[in-house]
Amino acid sequence: MSGYAVRRRCPRGLRRRREALLALLALLAMVGLGSVLRAQRGARAAEPKTLRTRRSGRRDPVLPRPLVPEDALGAGGEAVRLQLEGEELRLQEESVRLHQINIYLSDRISLHRRLPERWNPLCKEKKYDYDRLPTTSVVIAFYNEAWSTLLRTVYSVLETSPDILLEEVILVDDYSDREHLKERLANELSRLPKVRLIRANKREGLVRARLLGASAAKGDVLTFLDCHCECHEGWLEPLLHRSPTMAGGLFAVSKKYFDYLGSYDTGMEVWGGENLEFSFRIWQCGGTLEIHPCSHVGHVFPKQAPYSRKKALANSVRAAEVWMDEFKEIYYHRNPHARLEPFGDVTERRQLRAKLQCKDFKWFLETVYPELHVPEDRPGFFGMLQNKGLKDYCFDYNPPNEHDVTGQQVLLYLCHGMGQNQFFEYTSQNEIRYNTHQPEACVAVQAGTNILTMHLCEEKAPEDQKFILQEDGSLFHIQSKKCVQAERKSFSDSFVPLLRDCTYSEHQKWFFKERML
Repeated sequence: MSGYAVRRRCPRGLRRRREALLALLALLAMVGLGSVLRAQRGARAAEPKTLRTRRSGRRDPVLPRPLVPEDALGAGGEAVRLQLEGEELRLQEESVRLHQINIYLSDRISLHRRLPERWNPLCKEKKYDYDRLPTTSVVIAFYNEAWSTLLRTVYSVLETSPDILLEEVILVDDYSDREHLKERLANELSRLPKVRLIRANKREGLVRARLLGASAAKGDVLTFLDCHCECHEGWLEPLLHRSPTMAGGLFAVSKKYFDYLGSYDTGMEVWGGENLEFSFRIWQCGGTLEIHPCSHVGHVFPKQAPYSRKKALANSVRAAEVWMDEFKEIYYHRNPHARLEPFGDVTERRQLRAKLQCKDFKWFLETVYPELHVPEDRPGFFGMLQNKGLKDYCFDYNPPNEHDVTGQQVLLYLCHGMGQNQFFEYTSQNEIRYNTHQPEACVAVQAGTNILTMHLCEEKAPEDQKFILQEDGSLFHIQSKKCVQAERKSFSDSFVPLLRDCTYSEHQKWFFKERML
């Protein structure tokens, strides 16, 4: 995962890596500071005691990396799959259930392994003036994290970060209740240089836990890392050279600029949506967001959060309400339930936007992300695409991989009114777009077939993606000159839309419905 960079905008033009923003609008569709200060006053910090020997030379990492045999399990970042059975298999499955990560395997991999180089060879030629680079405080918030993934994160920071640049590593325990994260963790961290442990005395959630660490930080730049990361050699220097810097779960920013921008929205708690809100704010309030190709940090993605994230939707709603202006309706169309989600008071965040004289979301779309197709959402032409003859059945598309939305057949399922996999838009280019994800997909019928599948949408709609929704509700495919009909799938109890000769029956008539009554 490459490091991001946030900068104040240069008047000679925007620097941007558009891929970093490609999913912002689509991801948003998917998905009090006083309490922080009180937690800070009641927090207990474990002061570090330096027992391990540092390498000489302040440009060397804070700690030397112990030698790990080349044939060690997982050495060099190699993928590993254990062949287990019986009790060992049960223990591995239990670790995955508990942490949503294979901790049984992680515990058998060295905490000090070196990851392979991922950067462009040109990165090696870059020279840095270490005496002029800012220092950073690395903030790692965690809640009930597994021992090996947490400690591997800490050691990877200490063993890859130049001593002259790393001010400290601050671990924020967000009120964990696992036994290994109590005295055992405090003892382990007390042996490490530049490491502090702060404990919240109530559950704060990711955003406020990070703010708790930020408020105690001494470095010029705040670098936020998730608690299951591994840093590559040379990850830090490029980020600090581009300071201020940023990235969602792996995120760094000048402390002064962070404060100037209003830090995090403390009305958000669990992770999810906070990175989008901050990204919108950076761009709209005069900064830029960049990816630095020379900064790499490995990140373990759990199958799902091992704890409740019920408030993640409220985070996205807060971001939409403060920053997206009239375009928030596009988000609500695709997530009808979000319109009913309690999201708290955003008055202060709107006042912050006014104080910083931030630009509107239309400017963001036109200037920062002009290649994004902004849905038209014309009244009567978006929502559930429902069949008249097969009552209560709608177009439905649910690809097995959200990162590869093409190639699957469009189906018919009972209409549920929740948007997402049943949200479609009929455009002025005669496309039927499935655009709750990026990249957007369009319904297509390959020549010689009658099956509706998803292809990537194109700037100019190809003939096999063009349909005419006629006044009588029939859906006419221009290339084949046939109509879309709802019928039972062969040898199955499920239903599908297929191309058939036009008979204008009720099973060939369709209409859009925005929401369930």
